[in-house]
Amino acid sequence: MTQVENGLDEPVAPPGPAPDGYRPSSDEPFMNPRQQAYFRRKLLDWKDAIRREAQGTLSQLQVDSLREADLNDRASSEADWSLELRTRDRQRKLISKIDAALRRIDEGEYGYCEVSGEPISLGRLEARPIATMTVEAQERHERAEKVSRDD
Repeated sequence: MTQVENGLDEPVAPPGPAPDGYRPSSDEPFMNPRQQAYFRRKLLDWKDAIRREAQGTLSQLQVDSLREADLNDRASSEADWSLELRTRDRQRKLISKIDAALRRIDEGEYGYCEVSGEPISLGRLEARPIATMTVEAQERHERAEKVSRDD
């Protein structure tokens, strides 16, 4: 099963520094080539981990057919597989967000808020490398979304 980050049902991004021990720092120019390479590697590693997990699920589905004779056992197995497939669907959507982040790196837009244009904190990008907004912009967005839902 997947690990969950902040209840979002998304796999936790691969932790830790790059193989050479590098970690982005606020002491260096924001989104310099080394930071871009670091986040590109982090995103690609995350995408590879998701794909490996999905391949494992597919292999398991092909091996384990639902052969339980007992109806309760079969229903339980079907519910488990349904949950697993929903998780894989969320991960498929997550891969498209990772691909969008990789495109933003290529275009020189990665790390900057799509609303305000301000730099997104390195800590936020480290925790959520697909972030497109600063924490403040995200909070405003969520408040506006909540207000529109309440109407």
